[in-house]
Amino acid sequence: MNFTPQQLRDADRRVREMSSPERQLQGALRQAEGYRNFLATLTGLLTAVFVLKGQENLSKLGDAPRWTVIGLLITGFLALIAASWLGVVAVHGRPGEEILLEAGRLLRYEKERTRTVWRLVEWARWLALLGVLAVAAAVIVTWVCPGK
Repeated sequence: MNFTPQQLRDADRRVREMSSPERQLQGALRQAEGYRNFLATLTGLLTAVFVLKGQENLSKLGDAPRWTVIGLLITGFLALIAASWLGVVAVHGRPGEEILLEAGRLLRYEKERTRTVWRLVEWARWLALLGVLAVAAAVIVTWVCPGK
């Protein structure tokens, strides 16, 4: 495909803009906000699925399946809470975080904050997966294990 010199100059300008620390930080924060919203929705959905589709009374399960379900639910919801917390920290940072108003420091802050946001979002993703799998496994245990 052939591009005009003007198209190439415009694309080069956009690449420089996109690679700036400010734009990188904005993109990372948008991504973190999306994951935070996803986690909130996911937690509500999983709660509804467990309440609607799981056994109403876990005491009807045998000892091993009951404690398995309880352990899985605790693990799942703790993982989802931790993932949600990391999502909030990724999007909003720590309260009272001070940014020193000097160009070099601002650029270093933007680069470091971008890396921090990506790291927090990555942890949140894995914790969300763990939470989903644990709650789903708890529901499956309630379906397949016969009651007393």
